[in-house]
Amino acid sequence: MAGRMVRGSAALAGLVRPASAPESTDPHQTLPVLPELAGLLPRRGLRRGSTVAVGYSGHSGSTSLMLALLVEASRAGSWCAVVGVPALGAVAAAELGIALDRLALVPHPGPEWATVVAALIDGVDVVVAAVPDTVSASVADRLAARARQRGSVLVPYGRWTGADLTLQVRRGRWEGLGQGRGRLRRREVTISARGRGAAVRPKEIRVWLPGDRSTGTAGPAPAGSAARRGSLTVVRSG
Repeated sequence: MAGRMVRGSAALAGLVRPASAPESTDPHQTLPVLPELAGLLPRRGLRRGSTVAVGYSGHSGSTSLMLALLVEASRAGSWCAVVGVPALGAVAAAELGIALDRLALVPHPGPEWATVVAALIDGVDVVVAAVPDTVSASVADRLAARARQRGSVLVPYGRWTGADLTLQVRRGRWEGLGQGRGRLRRREVTISARGRGAAVRPKEIRVWLPGDRSTGTAGPAPAGSAARRGSLTVVRSG
């Protein structure tokens, strides 16, 4: 089932078992990302075993950025999971270009959030997890260590201390409205990246995020037109 919804521990175990693959735990492997985002990442992709946090800043672009990180990995055959984002549906994921047959959604993990995330780390390539306010530093450290051991990429969505890299949507503006009329077509957002090690030097880019479900197929957006599905367009990097 495309964009499968996972409910309960039995369903979760059933997903993790087929998703697991010995060759997917190579710690030297880097999973691909959209070319427009590659410049923000030390290896121009998602390094297995790393923790790449997406800070929630209140901008709607934060969710689009989180999903954009999954697009190329899912297209390349990697399994992805999103935990604790009940508003996210398969339609929204498909609009950005995520391969739904490689996506699992756990909208309501309940009080066993850490157990659910840990189980997914054991068998899923990229695990996005909305971070509850109650998560302690020790639990966060254990999950990051588990991702390093299993060769998965952990993507906390929200406040997270100690990530290898943190991406943040700083500013954003919509385009598409004229003099009080029109349709919201796309958003120009500024994304910053800062981390440790190879990512200690801050980076920043401005990109167009697609914002209109009626736009066409994946590909670069022509000047003056709406951004197309499954694509980002770099405005400026630095």
